[in-house]
Amino acid sequence: MIKLISSVLIVFSLFTINHKTMAQAKITHIAVYVKNLKRSTDFYTGVFNFPELDEPFKDGLHTWLDIGNNLSMHIIQAPWEPVTINKINHICFSIPDMDGFIANLNKLGIEYEDWPGKKNTINIRPDGIKQIYIRDPDGYWLEINDEY
Repeated sequence: MIKLISSVLIVFSLFTINHKTMAQAKITHIAVYVKNLKRSTDFYTGVFNFPELDEPFKDGLHTWLDIGNNLSMHIIQAPWEPVTINKINHICFSIPDMDGFIANLNKLGIEYEDWPGKKNTINIRPDGIKQIYIRDPDGYWLEINDEY
């Protein structure tokens, strides 16, 4: 009996140690390369109302934003080199109120479109989720949906 209990404890210990070392990775932040830090910071704080976080570099080339769910966005200004930007490669943000969000886009003069590219149109996925696409100041595609 003691031998059985010892064996079970050893197997449990090995499983626990292995499980901890093989833990699933998690995302902590998204880094976005930008041409003009102020312009991009103003865009993300104005469109999404993301609060700024304390940024450790203090070099005038970084802004850190709280994007919810214990995640942050690091906006990083560097000497600009053209990048290839495709709608398939996008960041998605979910919002609780699509109508209110679109009203804010209209107020800010920011165009939106559906997946195929029809201006001022909301796409409805097969599961009923509404989604639109906008571009940030550097041309990066952002999906906005109401899967909040």
